[in-house]
Amino acid sequence: MGNDYLIQKKPLNALLIFALPMMIGNLFQQTYTMADSCVVGRLVGEDALAAVGASYALTNIFICIAVGGGVGASVIVSRYFGAKEYARMKLAVCTAFLSFLAVSVCLAVFGSLLGRQIMQALNTPGDVLDMAAEYLAIYFLGLPFLFMYNVVSSMFNALGKSRIPLCFLIFSSLFNIGLDFILVKYFQMGVAGVAWATLIAQGISAALSFLVFLYVLRNLDCGKTALFDRKELSDMTKIALPSILQQSIISIGMMLVQSVVNSFGPQALAGFSAGIRVESICIVPMSAIGNSLSSYTAQNMGARKNHRVITGYHVANRMVLVCAAVICLVLELFHDAIITFFLGEDGTDVALATGNDYLIFMGWFFCLIGFKMAVDGLLRGAGDMKMFTVANLANLLFRVTASMALAPVFGLRMVWVTVPVGWLINWAISYARYRTGKWQQTASL
Repeated sequence: MGNDYLIQKKPLNALLIFALPMMIGNLFQQTYTMADSCVVGRLVGEDALAAVGASYALTNIFICIAVGGGVGASVIVSRYFGAKEYARMKLAVCTAFLSFLAVSVCLAVFGSLLGRQIMQALNTPGDVLDMAAEYLAIYFLGLPFLFMYNVVSSMFNALGKSRIPLCFLIFSSLFNIGLDFILVKYFQMGVAGVAWATLIAQGISAALSFLVFLYVLRNLDCGKTALFDRKELSDMTKIALPSILQQSIISIGMMLVQSVVNSFGPQALAGFSAGIRVESICIVPMSAIGNSLSSYTAQNMGARKNHRVITGYHVANRMVLVCAAVICLVLELFHDAIITFFLGEDGTDVALATGNDYLIFMGWFFCLIGFKMAVDGLLRGAGDMKMFTVANLANLLFRVTASMALAPVFGLRMVWVTVPVGWLINWAISYARYRTGKWQQTASL
């Protein structure tokens, strides 16, 4: 299969070929974050699960910065690749690597210095605060590896080679899960064990994937270029920043309402933590569809095949409906078994009830985030970021303000009742922009 299949094959075939490895890979990425929760929840206790869960919203923001930044940079790389401008593509790739390396080091220092204070500001329960701070201190040491891996994966995706990151994710996930079990069960390291397991697995995977990417890049006729260009950085930033916001909306929203959840106690926090871990898995296919549509849009607009973008968007929405129906069926039938898997048979009634209520309600609404991510993916791929940004900010603003206002009065359930409404608001704004057709005028290189 050639590298240009995104601009040659039928839209359904092209998106499936591209998106399926991303879905599987992202599922494996979520698997080892889920494994952290399962291992500590079953082998250490509910407080340990609450500690990892309390850290999750913050750590996931950094993951989303890495993923969103990589996706934003890959849009520029995809356009150059679609237009066969390989020298400019290589310059953009080098600029992205150097820029994100600098950003990851700065964020690692920031997180290491202020992680505990952030957890305190979020009203993390005192009996899990020390464990949460210990987990974060180790996690932030591995932030440069996290960024390197996600940027390399985005560059592979920009070249239409989404299967290569999948292989590294499978390796990293299985290795991480094995280390989780060994360090927690046999070395009795608690939450520190799962943090070290993640750092080691990500470090090895990042180094190997970077070496393979250098080999792939040598096979393209890129010629000699500079290592950094300010204009390329500026172009990437214009797409990457809104993309980071879009990828981070869920985690930022959860972090900002974490203080509301924490006020209901560690048992409710444990159940809620299990619920959002499951939600993060359910969002994987929707995110993969949106991200694949970004590369698909960018390559086809680079090749001046705008008509294929519209067809691809309709195909992506049909893919969303199929995925949403499967997710809804699974959650409505097996929610109790899923939550028990996280908490164990000894989970408290409050934790089990919170997690089950979360999944039963949310199961019906994942089509909304799928539609949102599809239209956002198209706008991002076209480089039309103004209304894209407005839509995602509106989503975040509604979810945070509504949760903080309603949950103390009507109960914790209001935290997740507001989520699908925010997704709907986001989709409506982005879709209105798509209908204008003005996104087709923003993709000039």
